[in-house]
Amino acid sequence: MKVAIAGAGKLGLALTEALLGGGNAVTLIDKNQELLQKISGELDLLTVAANAKEISVLKEMKIQNYDYLVATTDRDEKNLVICALAKALGCPKVIARARDPEHMKQFDFLQKTFQIDYLVNPDLAIANAIYKYLVEKYTLSNGYFSTGKISIIEFAAKRLPSIIDKNLMEIAQYLEGMLVVAVDHYGKLIIPRGSTLVQEDDILYVLGLEEPIMKLNETVHEKNPYTDLQRVMIAGGGKTGFYLARQLADFGISVKLIEIDRRRCEYLSEHLDDVLVLHGDATDPTLLEEENIDEMDAFVTVTGFDEENLLLALLANQRDIEDVVAKVSRKSYISLIQQMGISALNPLDITATNILRFIQGSKRILFSKMIQGQAEFIEVVADEHTKVLNTPLSKLELPEGIIIAAIHRGEEAIIPRGQTEILKGDKVISLCLLSQISKFEQLFLRTRK
Repeated sequence: MKVAIAGAGKLGLALTEALLGGGNAVTLIDKNQELLQKISGELDLLTVAANAKEISVLKEMKIQNYDYLVATTDRDEKNLVICALAKALGCPKVIARARDPEHMKQFDFLQKTFQIDYLVNPDLAIANAIYKYLVEKYTLSNGYFSTGKISIIEFAAKRLPSIIDKNLMEIAQYLEGMLVVAVDHYGKLIIPRGSTLVQEDDILYVLGLEEPIMKLNETVHEKNPYTDLQRVMIAGGGKTGFYLARQLADFGISVKLIEIDRRRCEYLSEHLDDVLVLHGDATDPTLLEEENIDEMDAFVTVTGFDEENLLLALLANQRDIEDVVAKVSRKSYISLIQQMGISALNPLDITATNILRFIQGSKRILFSKMIQGQAEFIEVVADEHTKVLNTPLSKLELPEGIIIAAIHRGEEAIIPRGQTEILKGDKVISLCLLSQISKFEQLFLRTRK
């Protein structure tokens, strides 16, 4: 499959790496020739140092021979124009990044007018992920989800005391016909090994055949698995803060939104109903005290600076607030913040995943369900392009962060073991950390020429 990406920013690069990992041909377009030279020295791709808004550039590239064009520059209007030009020149599918809330109000009109197949908004995407995390609390509906003959359950380890302080190999006898595919350890999602120790405060994700999972559900089910979320404080009134505040307020939650820029506060006050907009510095402890931070059920920090989000999350975490969520784009910070029991969500991973899901299409991906904003359960069909066919799982040396959780083979449902092999035509359920999406693409998803 051939994909042209206009814009070599963070999102463009994240998407480029993921697509190249899946064996696709990528052409990256950007006006910064020095940046492109650096990228081409590290990645196997074509680069074009030019303005993608120029028709002559798109014609010279023969954009009509590409399967997709994705516009990810830092300006919405430029992305819309690039996509419209590419579509007019014969590119079959075009995708544009659009971040302005005003554009989101006219979503359908823009899509129709500019002939855009998919509009993606990173700020809205991460706001949606945070909203789902806070409001649903547990990421699986009622802690339970089924697909075909395979079911997935999420529960607190303390609901099954016999497994506490034992490793996964030791607890296999308690979970016959089932497999622990992920462990949420103080907000950090882990794809476990046999030696992984189950601790009292862990949340387990267990996959298995429907009957044993249903029996387990009867034992571990909690009647009220959701928190009584009533009060949320948001630090940062940018686009993400705006979307999230509106969603929470519409749900009936009391929201306090802190923004340091006065003009932005005026905009937020005019466009957000039932949200208390506060002009001030969220890093000021006095302000937080005055606004009763200790009474909050959740604290979310979505400023435009990772370092500030990290600091604010740590301050809130010391207050014993039940849910602390931080928007963090720099991956080196994510593991650090998660080790402290804080949920960290990366807008780049979430947005790139949304685009990849659209590009791959629904025919290949049978279902996809995100958990904790950090990983996805994905069921795909194995075909002749799948690189892990006809090899025992124990010999695959799968990358850390990817687990083969179950296989549908005809009418049979299989919980795989080390000797299990994936055959052509199998429907394979995997759990993949968002940070490992590119490696997942390379192993499982079809390369379309």
